[in-house]
Amino acid sequence: MSRRSAALEFRQTEDNDLADWMRALKTGFLRSPVVTEEQLAARRAATPGSRTSGAYDAGRCVGTFRSFPQEVTAVGGAAVPADAITNVSVLPTHRRRGVLSRLMSDDLAAAKERGDVLATLIAAEYRIYGRYGFGPATTMTEWAVDVARSGLDSRAPVPDPRDGGRIDLVDGAEIRKIGPALHARLRPAQPGAVSRDESWWEVNTGVLRPYGDEWSEPFYAVYRSADDEVEGAVSYRADDRWSDAKQPLNTASVNWLLSVTPAAERALWHYLCSVDWITRVKSGWRSPDDLLPLLLPDPRAARITTQADWLWIRILDVVRALEARTYDTAGALVLEVADAAGLTGGRYLLDAGPDGASCTPTDRGADLTLDVAELASLWLGDESAARLARLGRVREERTGAARKADALLRSSARPWCPDLF
Repeated sequence: MSRRSAALEFRQTEDNDLADWMRALKTGFLRSPVVTEEQLAARRAATPGSRTSGAYDAGRCVGTFRSFPQEVTAVGGAAVPADAITNVSVLPTHRRRGVLSRLMSDDLAAAKERGDVLATLIAAEYRIYGRYGFGPATTMTEWAVDVARSGLDSRAPVPDPRDGGRIDLVDGAEIRKIGPALHARLRPAQPGAVSRDESWWEVNTGVLRPYGDEWSEPFYAVYRSADDEVEGAVSYRADDRWSDAKQPLNTASVNWLLSVTPAAERALWHYLCSVDWITRVKSGWRSPDDLLPLLLPDPRAARITTQADWLWIRILDVVRALEARTYDTAGALVLEVADAAGLTGGRYLLDAGPDGASCTPTDRGADLTLDVAELASLWLGDESAARLARLGRVREERTGAARKADALLRSSARPWCPDLF
């Protein structure tokens, strides 16, 4: 470590540091570094219970880091306590001085001490976080639907009157009332989903604007069943584009769409494709096995425009992580887990089945050797141990162990995290 980097101060950010911390954050994310009193107030209100820290050089903030309490849905529906990491930045004048490494190691150690099972983040850059034990655990896909090619009848009512449901247009205040309960119904059924606090709904309905961005009120549509039960909701915006021949070329861009029944999902997508003047629908961040394409008479009308890693996980407690999830088949597996940070490495015997699982330290010979980052990628059931073995990122100590791991760990439905944090 250089003498200059050794002089850096790493500490929790106090309230009187917040403006300087926000300037550093906005600079790191290439936003205007101006911080207003309104933005400060919104930041304080939007981040309750968060842990904000920074690196300081001669009293000036040069690196930012924030974490907050979160729950992640494991395979089977259990809510697992996690340390959610966000707002990570380092000023361009202080890169490659170990700033992020120090902020990360301090936060992960504190999370381990608190008893968090996982740490999570959404990675802006792929190559940064593997060295801290994080592995990509979910994928997101975005589709663009060519409405004219979808095969939907523009004259048909939405939703299909046979299901007895209806779609209502509502405002942000109504979404803040009904959204949390709808999300609470979705979470146990969706591995990879994360918790949302009250401030999430306030930020995403424009009540709070911690980044100072201009707020453009979206449209909100809610699907209610024949029993008047809220089963789905969508937030979307539309642009205003017309051709030289005075033909509409407008796009509806989905901010988020939640549904707890196939009927609600079908109705909301069909509704979006039925809005007059809308010729294209952008789906927003969806699961890679989302129903959307197959809800259209012609699935080819939905074209993938983005597909990438999304939620990254860092396991802090191997035993609790593996015991928290469920397993469709029975089996036993000995895992040699390497963890350079020393937080949860070791050799573990996983004995699992439909009736539950136990994970205990063991002296038995390993079946698989892997880094904690690879175990994180396997934990939600989306990645294949056999695939990682072909890449040289998992080592079989017993022939066939990777296929055995896949039979035990993989899940039938792909995990999905609907959120950016």
